[in-house]
Amino acid sequence: MSQPAHPAAKPHDPHAVDAVHEQAATIFRTAWAAIEQRVERGAARLPREIIWLGGAPGAGKGTNTPFILRERGITAPPLVTSDLLNSPEMRRLKDAGNLVGDADVVRLLFERLIDPIHATGVLVDGFPRTRVQVECVKLLWQRMLDLRAQHRRDALAAAFPKPIFQIVILYVEEKESVERQLKRGRAIIAANQRVRETGEGQLQEERATDMAEEACRKRYRVFMEQTYAVLQSLKQHFHFHVINAQGDLASVERAIISEFQYQSSLELDDETFDAIHHIPLASEIVVAARQHLVERLEGYQRDHDVLFHRVIAVIERDFVPVIVLHAISGLAKITSDNELFADSAALAMLVDVLNERGYRTTATVELREVPTRVDPATHVIICTKKPRYRFELRFQGSQIRRGV
Repeated sequence: MSQPAHPAAKPHDPHAVDAVHEQAATIFRTAWAAIEQRVERGAARLPREIIWLGGAPGAGKGTNTPFILRERGITAPPLVTSDLLNSPEMRRLKDAGNLVGDADVVRLLFERLIDPIHATGVLVDGFPRTRVQVECVKLLWQRMLDLRAQHRRDALAAAFPKPIFQIVILYVEEKESVERQLKRGRAIIAANQRVRETGEGQLQEERATDMAEEACRKRYRVFMEQTYAVLQSLKQHFHFHVINAQGDLASVERAIISEFQYQSSLELDDETFDAIHHIPLASEIVVAARQHLVERLEGYQRDHDVLFHRVIAVIERDFVPVIVLHAISGLAKITSDNELFADSAALAMLVDVLNERGYRTTATVELREVPTRVDPATHVIICTKKPRYRFELRFQGSQIRRGV
C-alpha cells in the first residue's frame, strides 16, 4: 500500500545524532555482554528471523499478530514490549523508584531473544520506539552478520544462519484509531462491571487514555510524529512493510498474505540463491501457460487434424465414461494399451485437450514384459517389452449434502 503521510523530517543536529549513536553503542555493548558468551559459543541462538512490529494505538497489533506469524511459519509466541515492562524484574526496578529506560528494555529483550523457543523466528511487538532503540536494532543486525561471516566455514556455521529482519507497521488513520481506542475502553469497562457483579473472571486494566477522545487523539499523533518517524530510518536497511489495517479482519488478512509472500532472495543465503535462481519460477512459467495451450490446440487442428480427431475420439470413447463414473470423487485413473499413444504427439494432444477442458491431467509411460512366443529348442518364454499408458485426471468433484 502507499505510505501514510507523515511530518517532514526535521534537519538533524549533528551533535544530537552523534549523542544518540554513542548512547546506543553503550547500551548495546552492555546488553550484548550479558549474552555474548552463550551466543558466540553456540550455547544459545539468536532468532533466524525477527519481525519488528509497530502500529498506532488501535491498529490491531494483537489481533493481527496470529496472521503474521502464520504467514511466516513462526510458532513461538510474540515478545510484547509492554509485557516485558511489566515483568517481575522491571516491576522491582520501578518499585525501587528507578525509571525504566532504553538500557533496561534492550537488555531484557536480548535475554528473551535467545530463548530456544525463538530460534527459528520471533515477532517483537512494540519495539523499537526510540532513536536509541532503532540504532540498537541496526547494531544487532550487524553483529549477527559479523558472527555469520566469522563462523561461515566452521563447526558452528549452523548456529549463525543468514538473519532476516523485517519492519512491519499496521497503519490506521487517526479517526479509525480514536474510534477503536474508545471502543476498547467501553468494552473493558463493561467486562469489569460483569466481573464485579458476578465475581467471575479477572478485572482488566482501565486506562484513562482509552476513555477520553482527546487522549486517544494525542496517543495517535505521538506515535505518528515520533515512533513512526523514527521507524522510517529503517527503510534503507531492512524489508519495510506498511500494512493497511483500516478494514475488517478478512481484508487485513489478505493484505498480510500479500505482503509476506515468500521471497527466496530475502530468505536464502547469497551462495544458495546464486546456485538456484536461474531455474525459472513456477509463477513465470504459469503466466503464459494458457496462451501457449491455446496456440498448441489450434496448431493441432490446423497442422495435424487427422491425428487430432483420432485422439478426440479416444477421449470420448475411453475416457469420458470413466470420468463420469468418478464425478463425485473428482479423481479418475485410467490405464490404456492403445498403440495410438506410441506417437508422442498423440499423447501430448490428449493431455492438452483434457487440461483445456478443466481436468488436471498427468500421463506416465511404463514398459511391461509381455510373453510373445516360446523358443521351441529351449522352451524358454520370449517376452517383448510393450508400453502401457497411465493417466490421472483430477477435477472438482460433486458436493454431496446429506439431510439430518
